[in-house]
Amino acid sequence: MPAEAPRYHRAVTTRPESTLAQRKRQLVATELTETALQLFALKGFAAVTVDEIATGAGVSKRTFFRYFASKEDVVVQFLAGMGADMRTALTGRPAAERPSEALRHAVSVPLAACGDHVERVLPVVRLILRTPSLLARFLEHQAEWREDLAEELGARLGLDPEADLRPRLAAGMALTAFDAVLRRWSAGEGAEVTEDPVALLGEAFAVLTPALDGPAPSGA
Repeated sequence: MPAEAPRYHRAVTTRPESTLAQRKRQLVATELTETALQLFALKGFAAVTVDEIATGAGVSKRTFFRYFASKEDVVVQFLAGMGADMRTALTGRPAAERPSEALRHAVSVPLAACGDHVERVLPVVRLILRTPSLLARFLEHQAEWREDLAEELGARLGLDPEADLRPRLAAGMALTAFDAVLRRWSAGEGAEVTEDPVALLGEAFAVLTPALDGPAPSGA
């Protein structure tokens, strides 16, 4: 039997559905996702077809395309939850908190989930980072997250990201730390990891904090 599929999107971003139709749709999406990830883990991403995923989930190919534009979308859908969780966490931080602290806590949310669900999340993280088409999608998501975090940080600091460089630069630095930690955490082979991603993030932010919390540039 294939190993259990990673469930980051279920473990971290599951929210109550309001109607029976929405619940049914979520169940189908979840079945397609878990079937696909099991097949990817067993055969490799390139070797798996959409037909195989649909058949394994007990639905038609047409149904598959109602939920996902491509098999890449099956893997990267959980990334959308990461970005939403970061922004929600940043919104919830105390208003007077230093930018470095607020951003560190926000970015730590998906990394904490990685550490808590290693056996489920590690295979899909490695798959994304080691498959060029998936990595490209991952980087696209990170660009979207940067804009979302910059907008939220700008609101917290009373700065317009379109007129002031600081919100977008700060968001970019935080996401660079996130990316570096994720790559370090998932490096190597096998199911064992020895490093705590949240602790690694703390190390990264120790380097970034002076820049994130430093005084505004002259003339700002």
